[in-house]
Amino acid sequence: MLELCAVDDLENPGSKGFETEKGSIFVVRRDQEVFVYENSCPHLGINLEWQEDRFLDSEKRLIQCATHGALFLIESGECVAGPCLGDKLTLAPSKVEKGVVYLI
Repeated sequence: MLELCAVDDLENPGSKGFETEKGSIFVVRRDQEVFVYENSCPHLGINLEWQEDRFLDSEKRLIQCATHGALFLIESGECVAGPCLGDKLTLAPSKVEKGVVYLI
């Protein structure tokens, strides 16, 4: 297991990116739920963010690909708008234990 961050270190809602030996990933927090995804847009396989740790839209309700504007549901990673409509972000195996997010 690789420790990523404390849940309380993330804005609510908020996101943070990480480079790991398993590749680029990001963590999204909404309320007390945390989701970890591979940082790869299903459309072109590129990183989602242009600015560090910026994975959410301006209203912080959806994950957004900065390149093409595709929008993804935080809870499932499903694309609900954009060129990869119906595709999904890939969940990274993770768990939260004692307030800390781990990549498994």
